[in-house]
Order: sequence, then C-alpha cells, then structure tokens
Amino acid sequence: MTASSTGTSPSAAFPGYLDALAEADEYGAVDVALALLADGVSAERVLLELVAPAQAEVGERWARNEWSVAQEHAATHVSERVVAAVAAHADSRPTGERIVVACMDGEWHSLPSRLVAEVLRLRGWQVTFLGASVPAAHLVSYLHRHDAHAVALGCALPMRLPYAHRMIEACRRSDVPVLVGGRGFGSDGRWARTLGVAWAGDAPSAAALVADESALRRVPAARLSHLADDEYVSLTKRRGELIDGALADLYERAPQTRDYGPTELDSTVSDLGYLLDFLAAAVYVDDGSLFDEFVDWMTSILSSRGVPSSAVGLSLGYFGRQLRDFPRAAGFLAAARDRVAGSVSVAGR
Repeated sequence: MTASSTGTSPSAAFPGYLDALAEADEYGAVDVALALLADGVSAERVLLELVAPAQAEVGERWARNEWSVAQEHAATHVSERVVAAVAAHADSRPTGERIVVACMDGEWHSLPSRLVAEVLRLRGWQVTFLGASVPAAHLVSYLHRHDAHAVALGCALPMRLPYAHRMIEACRRSDVPVLVGGRGFGSDGRWARTLGVAWAGDAPSAAALVADESALRRVPAARLSHLADDEYVSLTKRRGELIDGALADLYERAPQTRDYGPTELDSTVSDLGYLLDFLAAAVYVDDGSLFDEFVDWMTSILSSRGVPSSAVGLSLGYFGRQLRDFPRAAGFLAAARDRVAGSVSVAGR
C-alpha cells in the first residue's frame, strides 16, 4: 500500500494506516508514512495528522470494547515504530539548546510525549526523551548533570496530578523552566493553571512556548491553599481500607459479585482504586469536575462491557458514607452519585 493510492494527504492515507494498525502490520504502517514523506508531506504533518489521530482512534476503539487491551498495545507498538521510522527519515540535526521530555512518574502512556519530542527535534532543538514513568529523583539527577533549556512533562491521566506537582517543583528547584501537556491537565489546561505551570495544548504550542523563554518562566502562582486542611493526605492514607470495605459492601449489596473469578475480581479492585485515586486528585486541585469526568468515563466503559451503572453508584455511596467527615470529598462523591443515578434513570425510560 502507498499513500499515492489514496491521495497525498495524511487524511486520505488515514484509513489504510488504521487498517495496518488493526492488523498489527508494522511494515504496512511504515510504508504508508514513508510514502507520504516521499510525496512531499512534511514529517511533522505525518506525525500530527496521521499518527496522532490514529492513536486517538485506537483508544476510542478500546473504550467502545471493539478492541482488546492486547490489540491496543499491539497498535501502539506499531505507531511507535512508525514514529521512529519518520524520525530516522527526517534525520534532523539539532541547532538549539537541550529540551528534556519525560512522562510523569507512574505515567505509562508515552506516545503523546514522544510525538512532542519529535516535533521539537524537527524544529531544531536538541531533545532528550526519557520515556515513560520517570521518577522525580532520577529526572532531577539528570538535570544536574546536563544543562537544559526546559523540561516538558506529559501526563495523560488526571489522577497523577499530585505526583505531577511534586515533579514540577523538583524541576524548578533545579532552576529549569517547566511546561506540561496531555489530557491529564484538562482539555483546556485548567489544572496546569491550578498547579502554577506553563501548559501547551499540542506539540506546535509546546514548540512555540519553549522558543519564548520569558513566557515559559512567566507563570501564575499555584492555587493550592486548600491543601492546608490535610483532606488529601488523610484520604490517601485510607486508600487500602476503603477499597477493602467497598469490596465487602459490593458482596453484600450486589450478590452476583461473589461469583466473580480472579480476573473479574482483580478488575473490580482496580476500578475501586481508580475511583479513589481520581477522587484524591479532585481534592488535590479542588475541582469536582475532574471526578465527574472520570465517573462518566468509567460508567461508559463498564456499560460497554456489560457492567450496570448501578454498580458504580453503589461504590460511590459506600465511599460517601465512609468519608462524610471529608467535606470536599463527600461533596464530590454526592454530585457524582447523582449523575450516575440520573444516567440510570434516563437509560431505564
């Protein structure tokens, strides 16, 4: 397959590229990308208009339960190979200073950050890509050994925001400007503003930001005075206890869960943990919309897998009863429980 057979634009080549991802056809996917380059399409456009939207569609197909986790992983691996092939073909040589690009500690979705790294490289920066889940101490150690113009940190999941804040502050103590990106900071970067850090919504925006050092360093103060109440710390300390209690509550209120096998049980425990982690992140940035968005997403995912929304409502109710002395957490849980109850009512009509 070549791009010429479907046109010379990334959008025209998109269906064939997606078919290659569906088949985990590394060579076919690379051929599509290289054909576009041969037809004069820039490497940046191939990365941002072919690879990036295709990867977004991969995630959507997993969310709709059309693809398994294994298929999603295979497609992501193929896309990573395509990015490497495009980068090798472009063979860009750095003329600018060093930019360090990394994913937050615990953040394993590295492809979006890799795309940002390659766009920065294409624009002349000397880029060091440290990859997924970089511990803050290791990143700071690297910065002490290598001068950097800036650090770009990626985060796909808002539940990592408390860790992101610690990483941002660690970089600043090394006197290196920081910019962040990824869905973890909100589609409009609102949680980046809460943490007091520069935000870029996409790779071109990141490139523009690192080129303007005054803008990179001109960031508002973090808005985190609410953390003085220690609600976040107290909530995280109770995580294990709350998961155990919620599971026991499900056994009591939803007897069918007692018949779960090991795989279903592991998934349930993971889901309960995610609920608490996203709740804790919402408390950290004092924004209930973070938790609402996650509960809506989780409800949709579980529904596509045959799990009723009422199961999420039961767990939200349990957490709400246990955390009634945590004002912000209890308020977020009550609002989310009402949203789930509303969706169940609408579905039942």
